[in-house]
Amino acid sequence: MSDLQLSIHHNKQSQRFETTVDGTTAYISYVDNGDIIVYNHTIVPDAIGGRGIAGELTKHALDYARKQGKKVVPACSYVASYLQKHPEYRDLKI
Repeated sequence: MSDLQLSIHHNKQSQRFETTVDGTTAYISYVDNGDIIVYNHTIVPDAIGGRGIAGELTKHALDYARKQGKKVVPACSYVASYLQKHPEYRDLKI
């Protein structure tokens, strides 16, 4: 990622982690099933793509799961790929 500084907000009502860049919102959504979080979509509109935003959102979401003592189901292909590339998070995957 470049020097872009993201402010990531946890929108509990919508069950997603979101950030706004240049007036455009990107997010990773989830379903909280108690001890398990299912990350089901990572959305970064083309207008702000290619800046590492999806990776930062995913890292933030996985850090949240870890802090909450939850396991993760990577239903989203981006999250599944991220887990393959970042072994430090593989212990979270069910």
